[in-house]
Amino acid sequence: QVHVVESGGGLVQPGGSLRLSCAASGLSLDYYSIGWFRQAPGKEREGISCISTSDGSTYYADSVKGRFTISRDNAKNTVYLQMNSLKPGDTAVYFCAARQAVITGTNWAVQRLYDYWGQGTQVTVSS
Repeated sequence: QVHVVESGGGLVQPGGSLRLSCAASGLSLDYYSIGWFRQAPGKEREGISCISTSDGSTYYADSVKGRFTISRDNAKNTVYLQMNSLKPGDTAVYFCAARQAVITGTNWAVQRLYDYWGQGTQVTVSS
């Protein structure tokens, strides 16, 4: 049975940092790409980053580029999202999702292409 579980959310002040983790079981990062998405109150869920299986190519939404870094530890079957310089606008529920494909283009943020989703972790950026 496949599970992806997010952790690491919480309350942080503007300008602060958090590291989210996405732990996968029942699948291998050797064959699955992992995407991070978020949904703010009253807004649609959006893609923010992805790391591809195989060559580890990374992708970012413009809104987080330069502040967020995605990485993976295949031995631990875990993907991380390091979030720095957080802003109140980053407040959202953050989800990770797994997709059995090598990511090669702009469809990394197409949610219907992802096979497995976690339950989400809340990130609140507030003073």
